[in-house]
Amino acid sequence: MELDIQCEEMNPSRWAELLSIMKTCKAIRLDDCNLSSSDCKDLSSIITTNPSLTELKLNNNEFGDAGIEYLCKGLLTPSCSLQKLWLQNCNLTSASCETLRSVLSAQPSLTELHVGDNRLGTDGVKVLCQGLMNPSCKLQKLQLEYCELTADIVEDLNAALQTKPTLKELSLSNNTLGDTAVKQLCRGLVEARCDLELLHLENCGITSDSCRDISAVLSNKSSLMDLSVGDNKIGDSGLTLLCQGLLHPNCKIQKLWLWDCDLTNISCKDLSGVISSKETLVEISLIDNNLRDAGMEMLCQALKDPRAQLQELWVRECGLTTACCKAVSSALSVNKHLKILHMGENKLGDAGVELLREGLLHPNCNIQSLWLGNCDLTADCCTTLATIMVTKQCLTELDLSYNTLEDDGMRKICEALRNPNCKLQQLILYDIFWSAEVDDELRALEESKPELKIIS
Repeated sequence: MELDIQCEEMNPSRWAELLSIMKTCKAIRLDDCNLSSSDCKDLSSIITTNPSLTELKLNNNEFGDAGIEYLCKGLLTPSCSLQKLWLQNCNLTSASCETLRSVLSAQPSLTELHVGDNRLGTDGVKVLCQGLMNPSCKLQKLQLEYCELTADIVEDLNAALQTKPTLKELSLSNNTLGDTAVKQLCRGLVEARCDLELLHLENCGITSDSCRDISAVLSNKSSLMDLSVGDNKIGDSGLTLLCQGLLHPNCKIQKLWLWDCDLTNISCKDLSGVISSKETLVEISLIDNNLRDAGMEMLCQALKDPRAQLQELWVRECGLTTACCKAVSSALSVNKHLKILHMGENKLGDAGVELLREGLLHPNCNIQSLWLGNCDLTADCCTTLATIMVTKQCLTELDLSYNTLEDDGMRKICEALRNPNCKLQQLILYDIFWSAEVDDELRALEESKPELKIIS
């Protein structure tokens, strides 16, 4: 049994009702429920008396250090079997880290700790690292995003990594680490015995100077499947260095996030080589890079390679126009693997949608999710969109937000939704203005098709 509640204010009677339910729950999730430290005292009792509880998720509750003190009393009891603990954005400070260190040292069942968005600071996380180094600690996933860490934390992290072969996921995004610290961290990861699968270093002050060391991690850790270095100014020169690791035979990368990395179309030649030859790669995000049409055309050529296995491509806000849509359409007509394509916030226009039509309707195309928000679309392309919605039964998600479709266009969309051949499950329509009559049509469609969700 699981209890999953979000964004609910707890009055005493409701809380008493839930406490009774929690006594037999395997998972308790209470995000954004305005929990207090006294509520944590009750939860501590549940932890102590419910040995089947393996997951506790309390994100976005500001119970602070006092709440953690109560929780950890339950976590330290021998009957506790908790495996996953989520405490993101709970108003914690470094004062909580000594208590959490005790839990890491004494609770071998705990495999996931998520404490991002808390002001733990470098000194606090150094204390956590002492818990990680305890032989009893079997942690596999550690999330430390937005924890106000600095370069000084890396020496302690590396020491912990050397003693923690169980660690599989490490997220340090949105901390001011810088190149020197990231290089040091990467050298530690290469030497560590852990089979790291996920490494997130978004917005860590990385430049091209770090990329050779990150590349070495890719070359040496065949276990690494998920790398995110988005929101770092690595540039084309840094991407070239990363691709050396990505193309290494040992690299088995599956998910690669490079959003807002100051990349241009120059990087697309290297990226095309990765897409066409790295058969493990199934997802890549290039959002908010200045790839332009020339860069997108190179990526599309790679997608047509029989070895390419990419399933998700995110190219939102990449400076694309109608001019690249013929190449995208050609790739869609050849590539059977691509299922998710995000092209929003590009000036594709109605003419771009017309060019995409042939590829989207091709029998080889298996697209499931198509995002065209803020693409300068008007009602003139809605006949084409309606045809795609009705004909392409694998298409289950469509985003048309921030386009001026108006009533004429929306009526064509509604007509397509009424067609029994349309299998759309989610239609996203933020900031599209329509009349009350069209609004009534949309509401009636949701009632008649319970599988359809319209988000506006």
